[in-house]
Formats: sequence, C-alpha cells, structure tokens
Amino acid sequence: MPLLATPTDPVGGAYARSSYTVESADPIRHERALRLLIERMYGWRGLSLVESVVATNSPDRITLVASENGEVCGTMTLGLDGEKGMFADTLYPAELAALRSRGARLCELTRLAMDTRHNSREVLGALIHLVYIHARLIHRATDAVIEVHPRHAPFYRRMLGFRLIGEERICPRVDAPAVLMHLELGHMDDQIARFGGTADPQARTLYPYFMSREVQESILGTLVAAH
Repeated sequence: MPLLATPTDPVGGAYARSSYTVESADPIRHERALRLLIERMYGWRGLSLVESVVATNSPDRITLVASENGEVCGTMTLGLDGEKGMFADTLYPAELAALRSRGARLCELTRLAMDTRHNSREVLGALIHLVYIHARLIHRATDAVIEVHPRHAPFYRRMLGFRLIGEERICPRVDAPAVLMHLELGHMDDQIARFGGTADPQARTLYPYFMSREVQESILGTLVAAH
C-alpha cells in the first residue's frame, strides 16, 4: 500500500503531504526506528526512559508515526481508558477519579517524540490531529490527559489549551519530575473547526497546522471502513 497521497486523498487512514506521512505504527517496519527516536529525543531532554519498548499493537494503545522523506521523525501513543486504567493512574489516581466521576471518557497522550530538524509544527499538528481522530471521533473520548515535565507544561497550555490539574511528582517511567495536564476535547473540536488547515505562520497555537475538517472527515471515513 503506498504511503504517500495528496492531502485530500488519505490512504488507509494515513495522512500524507508531498514530503511526510502520518500513519499507524507497524511493529515490523517501525519498532526499531521508533525506539531509537524516543530514546534519542528523551535523552536529549535529560530524561531516562526506564521502559523503551514501543507498544505498536496493543488493543488499548495506538501508536502513530510520522515519517519525512522516508525517515521516522515523530511519534505519539494514544492510551485508552479501561479496566486496567492508564499510566497516569500511577501518580494521579485522585485527579483521574475526579474526572471519571463527572462522566469523562478519558484518554492519555504518551511517548511524544519529535525530531526538531524536520518541519516540526506541520508534522506535529498532523500527528496530534490523527491522535484526536482516533480518540475523539472513533473511541468517543471526551477528555485527554498528559504527564509532562514541568518545564514543558507552558508549551501544552499555549499551543493546545491544556491546563494543569496535578502537582509535580516524580514519574517512575522517565525518572524525572512530571505534572498532570488536562484538556476537554470539545476545545479541540472548536479549534479545528476554526483554524484547521489554515497553516497561518502568525498563529500562536498549533491548531492552524491541524488538517481541515474536510480532510479529517475523509480520514475518519477510511478508518471506520477499515474496522
């Protein structure tokens, strides 16, 4: 199956431009490259990844991979809430319980790694948008959480609209400080509708680098048909 297509012609649920592609990770093709990318980017930020195995085929975890000119340059994993809970339950059980008690259908974003030598805003926007499609439109999640290093929290607040809901603690998965951030996915709905696909270079958020609603619906249709 070809990896590249025009922006309005997604192939197999992948999104592609002339130079990059975002798609579901394949355990055979991508696992080694993803592991090396994650270890390199986490190490560059001073984080020690205790567990480096990349979950590419777990039913409650969906790993997406971005490639530019054939080189893996970004990844993010979507974790879906279930009977076993999520990674964030280890450090923030009370905070997640409070969200669930309000009826939130939770998901979490983990293992974000982006090689900044590439067109990072455009690629990152497409990567997170594909995560959104899986989480919000297919699995009907209403809220997302993410554990990040405290110094990275301003980026998620400014660029995506996350807010801080959990105080600083030591995350055992990276042996470093972390805070818990939360986003109601209805906010993403609104921002995508307003700014998706505009690619405004003066934008103060990441949403103009998301796809247009038309491309989103085309990808969603392809993914739903595949299931």
